[in-house]
Amino acid sequence: MASSFDKYQKRRLISSYFSVVLSVFLVLFLLGALGLFIINSKRLSDNFKEDIVMTVFFKNEANDTVFKAFEEEIKAGKYAKDFKFVPKEEAAKMHKEIVGEDFMQFLGMNPLQNSYDIHLKAEYVSNPGFANMERAIRKNTFVADVVYDKQLITLVNDNIKKISFWVLIVTGVLMVISVLLINSSMRLSIYANRFIIKTMQMVGATKSFIRRPFILRSMLLGLIGGILAVVTLVIVLLNIETAYPGLDIFNQIELTVLVLVAVLGMSILITWISTYFATQRFLNLRTDDLY
Repeated sequence: MASSFDKYQKRRLISSYFSVVLSVFLVLFLLGALGLFIINSKRLSDNFKEDIVMTVFFKNEANDTVFKAFEEEIKAGKYAKDFKFVPKEEAAKMHKEIVGEDFMQFLGMNPLQNSYDIHLKAEYVSNPGFANMERAIRKNTFVADVVYDKQLITLVNDNIKKISFWVLIVTGVLMVISVLLINSSMRLSIYANRFIIKTMQMVGATKSFIRRPFILRSMLLGLIGGILAVVTLVIVLLNIETAYPGLDIFNQIELTVLVLVAVLGMSILITWISTYFATQRFLNLRTDDLY
């Protein structure tokens, strides 16, 4: 009978430990993921902005000398991140692939124009920035037209501001929830040992002596949960880097390491604080209140 009870107690203890580690892992993984998203959000938003294209069409009389001078002008300017020359033959080929028909067979000629696809630097991706670039380009007498999506630029900038605002709100809420969840798990773990705490206190053990093993055990469980969260975050980052190399996730390696270290630090700090106050609560209870 005693053996069966001991097995039950051991299973309950293991279950308690597992719930603490799991809660710490899940909460810190979410917080770590949000932290990594925040430090990479600017670069992610910059990538979205720099994908917007300004297309500059040239008149048919423009020659290689005109194109070379235009490229030098673009390189010397402060707005453009990169550019690509699109000959009208290549444009016709792309049009044929998209439409599925060769329109030149009907027209007997290629009505398209030579053009440049220009990507602006992220800090200039706004309607005023594109407008300034357009004014400078239109001064070239060989330029036939300048085309870009003004509505898309406005939409991208507005959505990035909204997303940044809500990410900060969600981060704050999750921070509060994480502390409450871990604190609840630690209190439940200490609650299962409330009679042991009171017995030790009744035989003369000091409060610090009673608290010490519980705090050390909780910090160890928290550290295990934190390590699991860090390992999982690293695996997720490696998978994202493999699937989307253009995002360059590890570009800010110092900040990434800082977030991962902060996750480990939080796992120890939160469990320490929660266990301290949980044990203090049961130490201050009267024996009758334990029931």
